[in-house]
This record gives sequence, C-alpha cells and structure tokens, in this order.
Amino acid sequence: MERVELGKEEVEVKPDQWKLFERAVFAAKAKLTYGTVEEYLKMLERMKELERNGEITVFHVEEEFEPVTVKTLSGRRKRIPTVELWQHKSCGQCGHIPGYVTSLYWIMSQLGVPYVDDTNQTSCTAWNYYGSGTSNPVALTAVFLRNMHVAWERNAYPLIHCGTSYGDYKEVRFMAVMSRELRERVRQILKKIDRDIVIPEELVHYSEWLHVVRHRIAERKKYDVSNVSVAVHAACHTYKLMPEDYTYEDDVLDGVRPAPTTSVALALGARVVDYRNWYDCCGFGFRHILTEREISRSFAYFRKVQPIVRETGADVLLTHDTGCVTTLDKSQVVPLAHGYKETVPVMSDSQFAALAMGAHPFTVCQLHWHVSDWKELMTKMGIDWERRLEEHKRYVEEVKKRVREPEFIRSPGRRLRPRKDSRELSS
Repeated sequence: MERVELGKEEVEVKPDQWKLFERAVFAAKAKLTYGTVEEYLKMLERMKELERNGEITVFHVEEEFEPVTVKTLSGRRKRIPTVELWQHKSCGQCGHIPGYVTSLYWIMSQLGVPYVDDTNQTSCTAWNYYGSGTSNPVALTAVFLRNMHVAWERNAYPLIHCGTSYGDYKEVRFMAVMSRELRERVRQILKKIDRDIVIPEELVHYSEWLHVVRHRIAERKKYDVSNVSVAVHAACHTYKLMPEDYTYEDDVLDGVRPAPTTSVALALGARVVDYRNWYDCCGFGFRHILTEREISRSFAYFRKVQPIVRETGADVLLTHDTGCVTTLDKSQVVPLAHGYKETVPVMSDSQFAALAMGAHPFTVCQLHWHVSDWKELMTKMGIDWERRLEEHKRYVEEVKKRVREPEFIRSPGRRLRPRKDSRELSS
C-alpha cells in the first residue's frame, strides 16, 4: 500500500491498482481540461472570423503539406504536416545538444522530406517569460508572429523543435487571437519591419511529426533494438501547457499518456518500461535552474534518474525537449562523483530513431557531447562505437587540415515555391 497525493488529499493505492488509479486521474484531468477546451475552441473559431474579416492571415495546413490527422487530449482532431517544413530551431539544442537537431534533419533527408533550415529566425525569447518574468505579452507575441511570417513567406509550415517555444507559442497565439488590443500593439511593431500578422492554423511540435512518420522510420531500421528497454520522459511544456492541444492515441499507452516519443520507441521494436513518477518535471524548471541550480540537479537525479534506474533498469531514457535532455543528462555528474551508482544514458527521440536507422553516432548524432555513458547502450544496439568514434576523429582532423570538405545534411529539393524571395534580413 502506498499513499499518493491527489490534489489536496492523500489516497492509498495498492500495488496492483496503479493502472486503475492512473485511468481515474486521467479521466479527472480530461474533465478539468474541458474548461479550457471550450475556450480553446472559441479561439479557433475566432481565428476563422478574423481571417474572414481580413484582420489576419491564417497559415493553413493545406494538402500540399501532406498532413496526417491525430487525436488530442480534448478529442479534437489535429492535422500534422509532414513535408515542406520550416524548422523553428532551439537555441538550447544548437548550443548544448547539437546531435538533437542534426539527427532530425538526417531523418528527414533519409525519408525524402523537404524542409527549410532558415538563417532568418529569432529565438522565441520564452526564457524571459518562464525564467525570470522580465518579458511581456507584447514582446513575446511580436517575436512569435515575426517568426511565423518568415515561415509563411517561405511557404514552409513551421515545425517547432523546442518544447518551451511550443508551449509559449500556444499561449501567445491564444492571446493574439482573443485580444484586439494586443493584436494592434503588435501590428504596429511588425509594420516597422515590413511584416504583418500571420497565425498558423496548427502549432506543431517536432515530436508530433516523428509520431506520425514513425512507421516510415521503422521501415528503414538498420539495428535490432528489441532487447533495448526504453524509459520515456514527456516534457512539461509540450503537454501541460494548454494540454488540450497535444497528441494522444488510443493504441499508445492506452491513450492516457502523451503518445509521441513512446510511439517511436514502440514502432522501432524497443521495450518501453514504466515508472511511477513519469508525470514529474525533469527538474529544469527555468527560474530555479538560474537561481538555485542545485535544486534542478538534485531533482533531476533523485526524483527522476535514480527511481527510473531502480524501478526499471532502463537502457536509455528518451525525451523530446531541449531542457529535459540537458538536465537529465548533465545532472548525473555530481551525484556520481559523490558515490551514487545509478546512471542511464539520456537522449532525444530523434537521436534514438536516427541511431536505429544507421546514422553515424558521432558525426550525425553527436553522442560525444553527452555526459551520461552511452557505450553500453551502443553495444547493446549492435553499434561498434569504438570504430565509429575513430572514424569521426579522423573526419574532424581531415576537415581541420582541409583534406576533405565538411559533410552537410541537405534538404531534398522543395516542391513549393516561396511566396516571396527569401530575405537575409535581421528583422
């Protein structure tokens, strides 16, 4: 018997009742969410009305983007574009986990998916909001709409890499649609850089894209991962901020937990393992990682990593957000230095999928940037990591000496023409 906090009360849950308890919690959560679903649906209708009145441009998920329909927590159907994607990159991925984004690009190139890796992108600036409270709705919304206008110009549908950007953009889109005052203040800012209000019909996180193409990924699998046990951490900012808008599927985790990432591991044939505190934050938390970093490190290790290892013995921990990979990976250093033994390699779902498809573990997936030990996992997957590491070292030296050119991941040729010529402006 274990006592579990549920709201302001504690309930007792027997070991064999966890599934039943989880279903009850999910039902209660869905019921509470419906209070926001009604407002969310009003926002979507209001967006159509503004478009009809010529007040905004809506970036629709047209058939040319080859969308796949998924179900959300609210039951609403959402269309996920699969080709001609404008990559909204993550500052944290590019700076701390470069193999995260290169793995995603590599997968797209292997699947023949055209995309735009635009140099004319700004950060979402949500760090200011979630991290310190120094930003404001006008600034956040202006940055969001500026980036969406750039994607619209290129006629490539925005695919958002970072869970924080995704959650932030969902919130500011709601405000932009529902507040005339906010729209007009932002419109004046956008006019100064020769842009106007373009709002995407759907906001799409890259993990949702991986989810809908998972079977195509599995068809190209090179390594057998059926003996690999995978634990999954779902990022708070993907499914807890405006939760009605994230992807759930009845055939993944019984439809009571987010489908992305878990669905990719299952499609590849890995064994997904469960742990009780799956709902907990990774520990990143934004504000306290800036002001009291040891809180983040301690939470990540003792509340997430250690229980996962003890309960499941997982071979790898997969997640789908910049802060989650960074925190869960790098927070293992200090506890291990103090004699704690539990450790597990941490990576994104895109890295794991690319590895299974045969991507180079270092030149593409960049595992040498990670802190937690991935060697045992590589061996279990059948990857000769020692040979591949030597290959990568030779490659780097040859590039340094200009004996060979760097290997770039290129988008397949686009089929859609930009609405305007691409600009190399800093606006």
